[in-house]
Amino acid sequence: MGSSSERKHPRLDGKKMMSFATRLQQWVMMVVMIMLVSMGDSKCAYEAIFNFGDSNSDTGGFWAAFPAQAPPNGMTFFKQPAGRATDGRLIIDFLAQALWVPFLSPYLQSIGSDYRHGANFATLASTVLLPKTSLFVSGLSPFSLAIQLNQMKEFKVRVDQLHSKGNKKLPPASIFGKSLYTFYIGQNDFTSNLASIGITGVQQYLPQVVSQISTTIKELHGLGGRTFMVLNLAPIGCYPSFLVQLPHSNSDLDQFGCMVSYNNAVVEYNNMLKEALTQTRRQLSNAHVIYVDTHSVLLDLFQHPASHGIKYGTKACCGYGGGAYNFNPQVFCGNNKVINGKNVKAEACSDPYNYVSWDGVHATEAANKLITLAILNGSYFDPPLPLHNLCDLHPVG
Repeated sequence: MGSSSERKHPRLDGKKMMSFATRLQQWVMMVVMIMLVSMGDSKCAYEAIFNFGDSNSDTGGFWAAFPAQAPPNGMTFFKQPAGRATDGRLIIDFLAQALWVPFLSPYLQSIGSDYRHGANFATLASTVLLPKTSLFVSGLSPFSLAIQLNQMKEFKVRVDQLHSKGNKKLPPASIFGKSLYTFYIGQNDFTSNLASIGITGVQQYLPQVVSQISTTIKELHGLGGRTFMVLNLAPIGCYPSFLVQLPHSNSDLDQFGCMVSYNNAVVEYNNMLKEALTQTRRQLSNAHVIYVDTHSVLLDLFQHPASHGIKYGTKACCGYGGGAYNFNPQVFCGNNKVINGKNVKAEACSDPYNYVSWDGVHATEAANKLITLAILNGSYFDPPLPLHNLCDLHPVG
């Protein structure tokens, strides 16, 4: 046997060392943020929210660019159309309330906007990838994620230029490192071609989708962003509109009436997104990159609505046709159309609080509130983010 000085010591794993160092740095950063909140007058470590997304988080951007909104959208909370594709408030609205931030003004809205606590770059029908055709051909918004990022860059430039001149509707230049950056986008990339090219066809370009999201986070990090929340893709196999329009057999429906094959494809995408965010997190050691599993919350709402005080899971509140889904692709919520010689209208139910789905594609305010409450609980974050320590959370109502 050799002497003790000749014995080999176990080699340290470089990846584990880097992983530990990254976690340590993120932990220190979080502790500092918590201390700053507890020592100061601020009720939250995040003084603003900057949101990127599609109709699931658009607070009026699309309708500012293409004015045409009409009732019954907005009927529950705002009592009139308010730029949102639902009967009331969205997840981003409830999240803003919880963080003591006013409703986000759309970046594209020129009248009545206040950007002191952030901005919303989301627009209805937006995609992560740049659309290949125009809105009037494909129905997809021209404001893809890359365009929204460019708008954010321009916003920062203008803030740096104008705030020093006394502009009262803009935040201070220091706001960008004290903000929460949220993403709720990707559904249109997944669904816009699904009926024509199928699951296999869509899966060919989904790696580009998650790569673009990661790239956008890195660029926002370069602008000063340090906390990013990315909401994953919803279980579209339970949506009334897709249950009506996507090809499937009865054998593809589970016991809750949702399409198994499409929901499985969504889970695969979400796993891909989660892994991409894990890699991004490792590259941005001084940032929080949070994967938010809203999919699980929505799936439970669709499958067990009664457990959450809701009556209908896979049936739309606002639509035409009645039956199991109350959705007709020929006449969308709030619209009139002549079908078989008869003028019909897709009208809203009188009790949207009893529905998960508002119009077959979007969630009701009631569902959005339940999703937000689940998010704020913290159990759907990966990795964990103790919002209750970072903010004196305002009750969501």
